[in-house]
Amino acid sequence: MHRLTGVIRPYAWGSRTIIAELQGRPAPSDAPEAELWLGAHPGDPSTVSGPDGPISLATVIEEDPKAQLGSPALDAFGPRLPYLMKLLAAEAPLSLQAHPDADYARRAFAAQEADPSLPRNYTDAYHKPEMLVAITPFEALCGFRSPDVSATALAALDLAELAPVVAALRAGVSGLHEAVRLLLTWPEPDRASLVESVVARSDSALVHTLASHYPGDPGVLVALLLNHVRLAPGEAIWMPAGNMHAYLRGAGVEIMAASDNVLRGGLTPKRVDVDELLRVLRFEVLEDPIFPATPVAPGVTTWRVPVGEFELYRVELGPGRPPVTLPATGPRIALGVEGDTFVAEPHGTPAELTPATAAYASAETGALTLAGTGVAFVAAVPS
Repeated sequence: MHRLTGVIRPYAWGSRTIIAELQGRPAPSDAPEAELWLGAHPGDPSTVSGPDGPISLATVIEEDPKAQLGSPALDAFGPRLPYLMKLLAAEAPLSLQAHPDADYARRAFAAQEADPSLPRNYTDAYHKPEMLVAITPFEALCGFRSPDVSATALAALDLAELAPVVAALRAGVSGLHEAVRLLLTWPEPDRASLVESVVARSDSALVHTLASHYPGDPGVLVALLLNHVRLAPGEAIWMPAGNMHAYLRGAGVEIMAASDNVLRGGLTPKRVDVDELLRVLRFEVLEDPIFPATPVAPGVTTWRVPVGEFELYRVELGPGRPPVTLPATGPRIALGVEGDTFVAEPHGTPAELTPATAAYASAETGALTLAGTGVAFVAAVPS
């Protein structure tokens, strides 16, 4: 096991207290701390402890990809760690966003690289399905809710301007595309007044919160078409390709395919490419946004998401519970989030996992066993 040191990204929406308090540092911190990146993504690779000091995990993998990744992961995804793990701490709402599927990302990135005149929507050729598991009470928007429910909510505002949007939603799922298009292409001079009118007539705390952070942003209205989810610690949401979502507040462990392809749909000062977003979005109803967990052993759960890049285990340990040996193989990252846990391979020295600290094991390392008292997460590549 190697101690793994991640990079904290200081996005404006991040909390000044959550990660610092988990790591036992003085809080509040000097700047927002939004995400702790754990992995080998070229944007901010983590470092591992080595005999001569810290070394980039990306460099370790590059020097011996077969030993680090194992043949199955290397054959499937090439000489790169196919997932990225994050500890996410949101104090303010993030942008509405969606991600392309693998085939579309590959074609769109290639077209963009071949033609410099195209908008620069894609940073790489990979998809970015992702899952978040709450470690505190967590709020998010995830997937489209029933168009009838959204139509009723908008009609109750009694604003004539929204009649075309309500009519599109009354058509059912087939009208979702048009409803989103209408809201995101609302004439620029009229956007602020429309959002102000909605805020004045709405008793929704969500609307008031979003508008206070993003005044005049049509994403405030698009949010009314989505499921507003409240997660308890240990509950998860799953965002496959084309799923419109936004994190609102709280802390969680996020696991995703190692990509940075994001198409924004509002609640942001950044560019929104409406046409490209509409091509990527999947206009379907998500009946239950909370993704079910699968028990593996006493105190151990996982989530059977349909991707090959990653799997995630949550391990809860306590007095009287025996150590837990996980079935995960390949390159693994273990992250502590609560208490004092230890992770070890068969012949090595255990690594201590206090909250917001992590360790890395290569594919050559044997099965990992966790002990102690607390909660830890382990990310891996499915067998």
